[in-house]
Amino acid sequence: MTGTNHQSYLIAGLVIIAFVTASFAKPRRLQKIPPGAWGAPHINLNVTPNSADVEFDCAHGTINGPLTLDSRGRFNLSGSYTREHAGPIREDIKTISRSVRYSGSISGEIMILKITQAGSNEVIGTFTLGRGKPGRVFKCR
Repeated sequence: MTGTNHQSYLIAGLVIIAFVTASFAKPRRLQKIPPGAWGAPHINLNVTPNSADVEFDCAHGTINGPLTLDSRGRFNLSGSYTREHAGPIREDIKTISRSVRYSGSISGEIMILKITQAGSNEVIGTFTLGRGKPGRVFKCR
């Protein structure tokens, strides 16, 4: 066996070992959505370590935790969405919260957020938020 063939076999063996080792490696740990304020026109999102509060022009919501991202920076989380109306709210009137999915992705300081009615394809809204950016919300009057 020549030196060149020996080196080729050695390199091939190392490559195989690297692939086998990578296949048995632990999966990448999920990352958390960075806490703090995220904002855009018509939405404010305040992320805490275990949940998030969302404020819209004429609605509010919550996102249930843990707020994790997959290895590609995507998320799909459950939460609630409650419509509001103008004027005072009477004590005898109950607000109706809907179950929704908050899904999207984060790339750097930008979050794409899509809110969909749970169990259907009804899209409530899609937003592009910036981390640390103030949202501009116009409450119902």
